Order: sequence, then C-alpha cells, then structure tokens
Amino acid sequence: MAESLQDIYNRHVAEGLLTADNAQIAALPALEDIRQHLEAAKTRKRGILGGLFHKPEEVPSGLYLWGGVGRGKSMLMDLFVDHLQVSEKRRVHFHAFMQEVHTAMHEARKTGVDDAIAPVAAEVSSKVRLLAFDEMQINDITDAMIVGRLFEKLFEAGVVIVTTSNRVPDDLYKDGLNRQLFLPFIKLLKEQMVVHELISPTDYRQDRLAGSEVYFTPVNAENRNAIRAIWEKMSGGAADPLVLTVKGRSVELPAFRNGVARATFYDLCGRPLGPADFLAIAEAVRVLVLEDIPQLGRSNFNEAKRFVTLIDALYEAKVRLICSAASLPEMLYIEGEGTFEFERTASRLREMQDADWGH
Repeated sequence: MAESLQDIYNRHVAEGLLTADNAQIAALPALEDIRQHLEAAKTRKRGILGGLFHKPEEVPSGLYLWGGVGRGKSMLMDLFVDHLQVSEKRRVHFHAFMQEVHTAMHEARKTGVDDAIAPVAAEVSSKVRLLAFDEMQINDITDAMIVGRLFEKLFEAGVVIVTTSNRVPDDLYKDGLNRQLFLPFIKLLKEQMVVHELISPTDYRQDRLAGSEVYFTPVNAENRNAIRAIWEKMSGGAADPLVLTVKGRSVELPAFRNGVARATFYDLCGRPLGPADFLAIAEAVRVLVLEDIPQLGRSNFNEAKRFVTLIDALYEAKVRLICSAASLPEMLYIEGEGTFEFERTASRLREMQDADWGH
C-alpha cells in the first residue's frame, strides 16, 4: 500500500528533515483526501462528448490553506504535489499565474472573441486536473475582476484548486476598489474549497534565520558561501526562475522557491527597472537574497538610484532582506550626488537587519 502523506511526513521528521508540528499534521488529512480522489481517477476523458460515454469523475473540494508567514504552508503543498501520482498537475506562484492569464487574454482578444476568459480557462483546464497556487493574494483591481470568472470556469471544468495564502478568504482584496464586485468570488471559494487555518506558533522561515547574519560584507568567497548556505536552507536547494510581467515588461528573478527569491544587484539594479517593477517584486516575495551590492557613487549613479527605490519597496512591504555588499550600509555611498538621500536607505538597511524586523 502506498505511503500516506502522514507516513511521508513522519518519515521526514524521523530523518531530521522536518520538525513535527501539530498544526501542520492537522492539515494533512485534507490534502490526503484530495490526493486519494485524484489518484483513484487517474485519467479524465476530455472533449465535449467525453461525458456522454463515461461516468463523470467525482471532483473533490479544493483546499484553501491560510496562516502566518513561515508556518509551513508551502512545504505542505510541496509534499502533497510531489507525492501526487497524477501527471496532469501544476504548482505555480499565484502572481506568476495571473501574469500568464493576462498575457493569454491579450492574445485571445486578437482573435476577436467576445469573452477572452473562456478560451484561457479552456486551455488551462485541458492540461491540468490539479492547480496548486502558492501565496494567493489579490491587490490589483484588474486581477480582482478576472479571477472570479476564471475560477468559476475552472471549477466547472472539474479542475481542483489547492492554494496557500497569508490571508483568510474574507480578507482577500480587503479595502480594494469596487470590492463589492469581488465578494461573489469569496463566496465561490468557500463553496468549492475547504478553508483550513494553519495555526502554528512557530515561524520556521524566521527561525531559519534566527541568530544568522543577514548582511554580509565584504563580498568575498567566505561570505558568498555563507549566503549560499542560507539560500539552500531556505529554498531546499531547488528553485525556478520567476518571471513577472509589469506593464508589458518582463522582470525576472533568476531563482525562486516558496516565497524566497535570489538575485544579484545587477539582475535588479543594472537593468532599466522602475518603481512599478520593484513593487511587483516586493509583492511576489517574502524573502530576497540579494548578492554583490557594489560600492555606489558617481560611476553607477543610475544603478544606485534604482537600489534606493528597491530598498524602499522591500521596506514598505516588510520583505526580509539577506544581502552581500562591498561595505557597511553607512559606507556604501560616500561620494557624489545623492549621498545625503542615501542616509535614509542606509538607516533602512540597518533596521532590516534586526532579528524581529518584518514581524
């Protein structure tokens, strides 16, 4: 008999890969139920006529797993998706998925369709039986207007959705413009998905940094190795690029996993990115590992300005920053226009090093 998710979780605890957590254990039965339903019906007959000759597959309720940052939601989703013996599955960061939807709708409109959401939903549902979203959050009026109809069509097509979020469904798009138009979507979520709160007292993401340095200077082999070790501990050593589309431009974070991103200074500040790009990054990640911040001044004035904008976006969004830099914050920018303005950035870099920052 195949191992249950509980068996796999227990084995990982015994191997020292996980620490047993009652809140995480309490979420496993809901994931196991979805897993068993999907594996019991391994294939789905596709096409309009499929349902006429085959008994419709019993579609399980999805799962909306919410709770504080660092409680293990993404880890549980990985455990579930990795051990689900179904090929028609996809795990994707919610923000990245919505960017794909916008692009696909743009292409669909070129064909003259009246409803651009319908062909996009049909395309998605033709490829997957399970969609696993990490970090569902809706801050944008355009996303808010699209997501309700999109999910409705996905649910109608029998797609099972599992998602993690830092917010209870009732707080999605809270205080957003025309929020009353979004309320039917919240009702739909509650009807189609089991809502489960992960009530753990432990912030494992923060614990992994407890007592750890987060600002490394100078940029040398020793500090590069130290940052690499932190990255591997936080990401599990596995990562994929995250491409965000902002106002028609692609902004790529070279490595991303479970809300943790890794990039170099030149990946983000050496390119002509602006405030909207950095805000999108700050929305999409909870921890940013930023490497190789150089000495700043006249020779790289534009890059320095972008760095100031990036730090402001990360600071306001309470994103945890782990970085390597040529000098201490106060010594990074000591000559040329902008030294006075950089004092605030240096102060923020200091504040962001505090162990309790971001809570």
